Amino acid sequence: MNLPDLDFRSVNTLWGSVTAETLARCGVRRAVISPGSRSTPLTVAFTRHAEIECIPVLDERSAAFFALGMAKQRGEPVVLLCTSGTAGANYLPAIIEARESAVPLIVITADRPPEMRGCASGQTIDQLKMFGDFVGFFHELALPEANEARLRYLRQTLSHAVERAMQPVAGPVHLNAPFRDPLAPTDDGGVTAAAVAGTDWQVFFQNLGSPVSTSVSGGIPRFSPDVHGVIIAGPSQPGDPGAHAAVVGEIAQKLGWPVLADGLSPLRNFSGTVPHLVSTYDTILRNPEVAERLKPEVVICLGSWPTSKVLRAWLEASGARMWLVTRRTDNRDPLHGRTVHLPVSLAALAAELPQTMETNGYEQMWAGYEHHVRVALDDRVTQIDGFFEGRVTTMLSNHLPVETTLCVANSMPVRDLEYFWAPGDTFIRPMCNRGANGIDGTLSTALGVAHAAGAPTVLLTGDLALLHDTNGWLIVPKFKGALTVVLINNAGGGIFEHLPIAEFEPPFEEFFATPQAVDFAKLCAAYGVDHIAVSDWAQFAELIANPPLNGVRVLEVRTDRKADAASRKKLFAELAAEL
Repeated sequence: MNLPDLDFRSVNTLWGSVTAETLARCGVRRAVISPGSRSTPLTVAFTRHAEIECIPVLDERSAAFFALGMAKQRGEPVVLLCTSGTAGANYLPAIIEARESAVPLIVITADRPPEMRGCASGQTIDQLKMFGDFVGFFHELALPEANEARLRYLRQTLSHAVERAMQPVAGPVHLNAPFRDPLAPTDDGGVTAAAVAGTDWQVFFQNLGSPVSTSVSGGIPRFSPDVHGVIIAGPSQPGDPGAHAAVVGEIAQKLGWPVLADGLSPLRNFSGTVPHLVSTYDTILRNPEVAERLKPEVVICLGSWPTSKVLRAWLEASGARMWLVTRRTDNRDPLHGRTVHLPVSLAALAAELPQTMETNGYEQMWAGYEHHVRVALDDRVTQIDGFFEGRVTTMLSNHLPVETTLCVANSMPVRDLEYFWAPGDTFIRPMCNRGANGIDGTLSTALGVAHAAGAPTVLLTGDLALLHDTNGWLIVPKFKGALTVVLINNAGGGIFEHLPIAEFEPPFEEFFATPQAVDFAKLCAAYGVDHIAVSDWAQFAELIANPPLNGVRVLEVRTDRKADAASRKKLFAELAAEL
């Protein structure tokens, strides 16, 4: 272990360099920093540290979602750093998403010292616990002092913050860091030789490392071989999708039950690994007689409940005994059913289940419906005239290169993933800010996921989600990687066309659909981003099958919002009626 390169020019620079060194030794490798004065000591320390990659991002809201994307990519905590005042308030949407989707972030807000608060001092607000219960841990650091006792306190607090960001469930933590002037890295005479002369810095930083999560086991249920049981695989973004699919496949194999896999689960892209896979349940369950015939007796949900409202309603009405398998300790059951929480890992569940049970007629019914609807759905999507949004999703599932990471915006894109994404063995890794389900930060998150990822990433988004985060384009000059944005431009919010309010005009078009008349070619040009207007399906297939290895580009597909909503409703109704 090398001796740390600490900065002894001032109390603040020493405090900052001990902060950076401690976090680095705890496994932190990335920091997203927005400009500001009060955070100077930490900005200088992070940028000087050889093991921490620092990315400057002007807009704090965009910065927070960019950091969120990077933390999703590797499952490792990322530092967010900003100055005092309202800067940190812009972090809140991303912090909420990180909390709900269990993504580790270490949020550091610089602050004025206590004597400068509550007296109309510039760029000063009450920052104590400003994120409330959306962070799993909050601490206001002491004002910097150059003595070993205070530096030991700093080291221990930072190490604990990293641990809390990872355990028992990953999520955001908040440190408020006050600094007195001078902030610049100049000699202030505050670090006396006697104060730190006896410190053995090699020993000081020993035994720091990234925390490792542990599994919990126990309470595994036993099931009768003839029970009508289903496995629900909701949205999931595991660090190792292949390993995740393998253990779910083992569970499915042992139980012999159908696996209803959400479009945001990687399971649809590992269909050869997961037996009894069902992807068209949303359409199947629209037939009331079939839905009644398929009513389960037992449900095992792995991680979280699915996106599909049709599936959720069916589960609620079933009266089935439910087992929710998640290591999260908060309430994750919005269905409020007869649910037992199993706080175990999937591997522990798989290991404790009995040996393989034979499939019964119930699983075979599901398999028959799945085959019929899957074939018919894929065929009829291609028969719809013009650019149809559902076909965009189908083509992505068929033409994206293997192992592509696919980021998906909320609202209509994530529903189309649910409806139209075809199973296969493409090993594609889906990602979405599905914790709070918002459209904010869509572009910035995707850029964070794609940054230094080593392979191209694709973002599927609508026009409103992209426009909501246009400041994300400011990240592009510092971006390292490849991101293709598939933009479905239907001039408004397509999701609202499927709600009852769509029948009421006014106020629907202006206040719900909110159409925008932005020229995306000009918008992209303003930020130096390549833009291609897709002219036909053959061109689209070629473009998505061969994504560039560097840079950012936008593929714009213009669709008819109202016609596509009508096509979806007609398609699902016809297919369900044929069962």
